[in-house]
This record gives sequence, structure tokens and C-alpha cells, in this order.
Amino acid sequence: MKTIGMLGGMSWESTAEYYRLANEFVRDRLGGFHSAPILLDSLDFAEVEALQSAGDWAAAGELLAVRARRLQDAGADLLVLCTNTMHIVIERVEESLHIPVLHIADATAAAISAADVSRVGLLGTAFTMEQAFYRERIESHGIHVSVPDEDDRALVHRVIYDELVHGIVRDESRAAYQRVVDRLVERGAGGIILGCTEIELLLTQADSPVPVFPTTAIHVAAAVDAAVGPALTP
Repeated sequence: MKTIGMLGGMSWESTAEYYRLANEFVRDRLGGFHSAPILLDSLDFAEVEALQSAGDWAAAGELLAVRARRLQDAGADLLVLCTNTMHIVIERVEESLHIPVLHIADATAAAISAADVSRVGLLGTAFTMEQAFYRERIESHGIHVSVPDEDDRALVHRVIYDELVHGIVRDESRAAYQRVVDRLVERGAGGIILGCTEIELLLTQADSPVPVFPTTAIHVAAAVDAAVGPALTP
């Protein structure tokens, strides 16, 4: 079994889900006492958030590249960034390593295609919804991506940074997100990407009239497939 390198802490709330899910998936796949071989480096999110707010993506990319190399040098066989937003600097991370880096958008696009969905709405941070790096990666797989309008984008972003990254999950925010989802569906979305790893703390499939694509769970499943081998289908 290969060792999964996890670069997390962005935020630690969702990184804890990465760790939990990876171990559950390996346990369910292999049985017995099996768990996932993981090397985890958890950054101080305050440092990362300050670089995000300043728009200093070059410094952010260098920070993540340095920490990713530590995981590689410690023995990781593959790497996942436990975040959607910071895939904005994925190329800087990739060029600093010789181990595979599993891109969260590629894994998500594969799940969307497998569900036979061709038009999706994207929820995430303002960086993820408004910049091209994520939407274009999904669209390169032949999937149309739409984002909420400006007011809804601001609401989605605020809930992530003011509540979810601090472990605050409010029913009022869930209801507000459901209204955003409904408006995306009215515009033709046949599925919804939960494109921030913390959103899965708030929304589940039960909260949406169309399929949701939880990027944390999807990304972890891809990492486990790479570490253990894909699950056998009946």
C-alpha cells in the first residue's frame, strides 16, 4: 500500500475529514485492522489566509511547495492538497515534486461524468467561484460550470470564512445555501459541486434537489484508489 501525503490545515476542520475518510475507505476496502498510511502536514491557516487576502499567490505557492517537498522527503508516494481554493497554485506544487499530485477538480469531474451530469453549479470560496483555475479545469472534461450571482457568491464566501472554517454550522446558513442551490438549479444546473472542502460540513445530498458532488470525499476516494488500487466492481 502506498503512503498518502496530505497537505492540510486549510482549514483543519476539513483536513480532519480527509484523515477520517481515508481511514474509513481503506478499512472498508481491505477489512480487518487495515488503516491508511498517511503523512500529514497541517499548515497554520492564518498565514495562508493572509496571503489569500493579499492576493500574493506567488508566496502562497512557494509556501505550499516547500511543505509538499517535506512530505515527499518524508516518504509520501503521492500528494493531495486538502483544499479546493489552494489548487490555484497547484502548478507550483507539482513542479517542485517528483511524486504524483492528485488534482481535486480532475477527480470531481470524473465523478460528475460517471453520474452522467453535463451541467453543474459551483459553490466555493470567492477565489474558486470567480477565478478561472477551477472552472476551466472542470470544463476541460466537457462539463459546463455555472456560478451563483454576485450576492449569492458573497454569501457563500462569507459563511465559509466566518463560520465553517471555525467549526460553526448554522441551520440558517444551511437554509441560505439551499436557496442558492435552488437558484442554480433554476438556471439549468443538473448537479452541484461542493467546491470548498468545508461546505460538506453544512450541506449533504438531502439538502439538494439534484446530485451533489462532495469534493472532499471524492478527492479522498481518488487518493485511496491510487494508494490501494481501484475497488473491484461486481
